[in-house]
Amino acid sequence: MTHRLTCHCGAIEIEVDLPEGALENATRCDCSFCRRRGAIMAGVPLDALRIVKGADHIALYQFNTMTAEHHFCPTCGIYTHHRRRANPNEYGINVGALEGINPRDLGAVRWSDGVHHVCDRK
Repeated sequence: MTHRLTCHCGAIEIEVDLPEGALENATRCDCSFCRRRGAIMAGVPLDALRIVKGADHIALYQFNTMTAEHHFCPTCGIYTHHRRRANPNEYGINVGALEGINPRDLGAVRWSDGVHHVCDRK
């Protein structure tokens, strides 16, 4: 099913095809960055996300290993999506930025261990 994802000010608009079960498998992460932004994320394949408006407006933030690519609107500050470090063939999307979806309706959301990231484990 195709959903519309937008930042708060409307400068960025994205179409995203959510695979079956994507919202049921949504997560929060406790890494130093994610716990501060507090977003609930769902995973989608790279080709399931299409930037419809504002591609030239999207800002990028990277830290630590500089592998993950965190995208956000520099005007309103809303995180829209990120290319994942653990699986670079997938985007994590901000469930709270999906139109018509209230993250509150998801109930309890599982946490992933970003403090001990899978890519850092030996």
